[in-house]
Amino acid sequence: MKNKKIRLMCISGVFVALIFIFTAYIHVPVHTGYTHIGDGFIYLAACLLPLEYSIFAGACGALLADLLSGYVLWAPASAIIKAITVLFFSRNSKKIICKRNLMALIPSLFTCTGGYYLYEAIITQNFYSPLFGILGNVIQSTLSSVLFIIMGFYLDKLKIKDQL
Repeated sequence: MKNKKIRLMCISGVFVALIFIFTAYIHVPVHTGYTHIGDGFIYLAACLLPLEYSIFAGACGALLADLLSGYVLWAPASAIIKAITVLFFSRNSKKIICKRNLMALIPSLFTCTGGYYLYEAIITQNFYSPLFGILGNVIQSTLSSVLFIIMGFYLDKLKIKDQL
């Protein structure tokens, strides 16, 4: 039991690092934030790890990316939005790419887009300006979904879930 927890903590740490790298270092600045593909690794973590570990990986990876890449203002929103995003996915199927997880991409898109819109509207006290950030968030969710599907397909071929 103790070894399993240590193993899950280590895998969570790897996901934190992947999310951080693909968010903080592989991104394109847009509007008041940036577009990245780090969410794809959050989706994968949610499909592979128990809920508490995947919430930690998603929230911590996104939080660190914002804190260490100069977007400190967005860190609280990122941690909350990414923690919520994890809740849509399931690790209970035999494969990563299953109907449930593919359908989870839809509420994930709305959570990301709506969450950042609402956060920016609150901090700027302006509900018009944040509209210009919606396209970047839609692109971010779409590209992350493509990454998730491709990576999930290949990880399913490797039967990675059987090894966890």
